[in-house]
Amino acid sequence: MSGKTCSTFGAVRTSEKQAMLLLHLCVFIWGFTAILGNLITLRETVLVWYRMGITSLSLLFLPAFWRGIRTIRKQDAWRIASVGIMVSVHWVTFYGAIKYANVSVALTCLATVSFFTSLLEPLFFRSRHRFTEILFGLAVIPALYMVFRFTGSYATGMIMGVFSAFLAAVFTILNKRLTVSYDPFSITFLELATGFVFLGLLMPVYLQWFPGTPLLPSGADIGYLLILSLVCTTLPFILSLISLRHISAFTANLTINLEPVYGILLAMLFFHEQDELQPGFYLGAGIILVIVFLHAYIRYRQKKKQLVV
Repeated sequence: MSGKTCSTFGAVRTSEKQAMLLLHLCVFIWGFTAILGNLITLRETVLVWYRMGITSLSLLFLPAFWRGIRTIRKQDAWRIASVGIMVSVHWVTFYGAIKYANVSVALTCLATVSFFTSLLEPLFFRSRHRFTEILFGLAVIPALYMVFRFTGSYATGMIMGVFSAFLAAVFTILNKRLTVSYDPFSITFLELATGFVFLGLLMPVYLQWFPGTPLLPSGADIGYLLILSLVCTTLPFILSLISLRHISAFTANLTINLEPVYGILLAMLFFHEQDELQPGFYLGAGIILVIVFLHAYIRYRQKKKQLVV
């Protein structure tokens, strides 16, 4: 083997290692979004309104945004905007799950996104359901019931968490079609900006439902909001796009599935949530996480067989 070939091979391996480290860093940072959501004293809708506004504003400073935004057709811009409204409701219900329950319960519910996706994707793309997808989907139900059984006082938060996961699955599927044609920076900006405007228009109604809701963040909340928006949203989004150029979709999905694991461990560290949850909850959460990783592995094996054939 020539020195040039060895050098090239080494560079490829180095880039893959760097990409994996970047992606793990992103997932670890994403795990902090739930922690920050619990630390911020604002109600969930106001919190998300600020997060979407600050994050969309930060994307304006990226050159990639300006290059891509000009290529979006008006008809598709409206589609992207509708997805943005869905994203805003997803975040509101996710942070609502944290406020009405806790970080561990919210993240356990969010871990079901992959199963909602596997069940809904064939409906959107008019393809056949796989038996394994249905089986794994059904397997999640008793695990969720176990989580619900041992967190009865957090029923409202858990319902919000499952609905948030459902919405995440829907907009993930819709975004798959959009990212084929347009730059992800531009799509993300339009979605977040639309969500910001949507929640702003909804705010008077929200304040009537929840009078006395504070709109102005405290000094500590401002700091947490900036970290949540810039460090935990904009930065990992950019880094994840860089890392995805060098690693497979399977590796990426498997790594991203670690977010609930990191988040729950961080919740134990910061809030000692293990003291307020029974062992049965962690058994149910553990089953869900095992199913998530097993499901990802089986999908990978199925795709690999299709490529061989």
